[in-house]
Amino acid sequence: MRTTFHAHLDELVADIARMARFAGQMMTNASIALHQSDLALAGLVIADSDQLNAMHDDAGRRCTTLLALQAPVAGDLRVVVAALHSLGHLRRMGSLARHIADIARLKHPNPMISDKVRPLLARMSLLASQLAEDAATAVEYQDPLSACRLAVSDDEVDALLRHLLGILFGEEWSDGVERAVDAALIGRYYERFGDHAVAIAQQVCYLATGLISEPDVLGTVSGPAA
Repeated sequence: MRTTFHAHLDELVADIARMARFAGQMMTNASIALHQSDLALAGLVIADSDQLNAMHDDAGRRCTTLLALQAPVAGDLRVVVAALHSLGHLRRMGSLARHIADIARLKHPNPMISDKVRPLLARMSLLASQLAEDAATAVEYQDPLSACRLAVSDDEVDALLRHLLGILFGEEWSDGVERAVDAALIGRYYERFGDHAVAIAQQVCYLATGLISEPDVLGTVSGPAA
């Protein structure tokens, strides 16, 4: 029975990594849809968000079953607890990717990204998707140092957001309030997406050591749940 139990735990960990990669691909597709005004790709991201939510619910049910029927302790319990926390972050990552796809769809066919901030947002989107991939790799290898490494990339996302806001609120901005608000929201979505990826890596640290890295050490930014 314990062999079967550990097989279920391994499957759960693999699914967390798979979902992280799926969320990263969603963000990539949402960003392409945004920059290329691709309605079909935006629709795909919106459909994928429903699929990710279904994967989240299924994995959550399995966690509950493992807790209720197997009564895991020590390291096994940490796997389930880390998975439950990671699932919350993954669901929010999917929602953030969907928010960007929604903007791309709602603003079509009018271009809504100013050339003044397009390179910044493109760089942020690339980093956000890479952070999701790195979080998936951290989960697969259960690397307790992964959170610190992801935080370095996340720091760049934070710096880019500050630069973006400086441009949007600067005196030289001449592309209107609507475009400024859209760009600020998109930048914030990328920043939060990265924070959630780092938080998943923090769960890997907990899984390996029983300790959670402090957010100020990681350099993550506190913010609203989404």
